[in-house]
Amino acid sequence: MLEMIELVFSQIVQLGIILMEFVGVVVLLVTAAKCIVGLLRRKEDVRLQLAEGIALSLEFKLGGEVLRTVIVREWNELIILGAIIVLRGALTFLIHWEIKNEESKR
Repeated sequence: MLEMIELVFSQIVQLGIILMEFVGVVVLLVTAAKCIVGLLRRKEDVRLQLAEGIALSLEFKLGGEVLRTVIVREWNELIILGAIIVLRGALTFLIHWEIKNEESKR
């Protein structure tokens, strides 16, 4: 019975990971398409929109990585996931800092 619950839990977490990463990719692609159109129309806030879209996409991807830590079985995997989470967190922080700077220029 316990093994069945663990299997169901693992499947739910796997589905959540795939969903979070899929949403992150979709957000990035939609943002990129909008920004390309905005660039062709010479809109001024394209850079800010792109940074916000990238930040949102990274947050979804980071959510997927956090979910992935739930099903990790070995220390090596945990160390690699920890490094990925730190890198994505740093990227998100830098992008939010860039967004703040871009907004303060306005």
